Amino acid sequence: MQLNPYLMFNGQCEAAFKFYEQCLGGKITALMTYAESPDASMTDKMPAEWQHKIMHVGLTIGDQELMGSDNPPGYTEAPQGFSVSISLTDPAEAERIFHTLAENGTVRMPLQQTFWAYRFGMLVDQFGIPWMINCDQAS
Repeated sequence: MQLNPYLMFNGQCEAAFKFYEQCLGGKITALMTYAESPDASMTDKMPAEWQHKIMHVGLTIGDQELMGSDNPPGYTEAPQGFSVSISLTDPAEAERIFHTLAENGTVRMPLQQTFWAYRFGMLVDQFGIPWMINCDQAS
């Protein structure tokens, strides 16, 4: 079994995943707009201005995959009750990722030492996605 976070956006999916690709050092391996869907019934239901929004995207980071799409108009809900968690062992990389994701976002808990981690912090990025960065004790 494999679990993959699937993030839903209100028209910002492509910008978000290009940002995550750069920030997390991954590669976008799948990208389909609503206009490219082989299911005409789905395409026909979308407003013209939504045709070039993202129906599905996959971002591979190492052996992990982060996926997402733009919710159809009227179906978007603000993310709540979860965070995408990133676990690292390199404090410098934890700092870089945390501060990059925090750009134009909101820091909920600054990256700091805790009783369980060398560095831990929480933020909501500029696209509204909540993140937790955890860095194990430096070796």
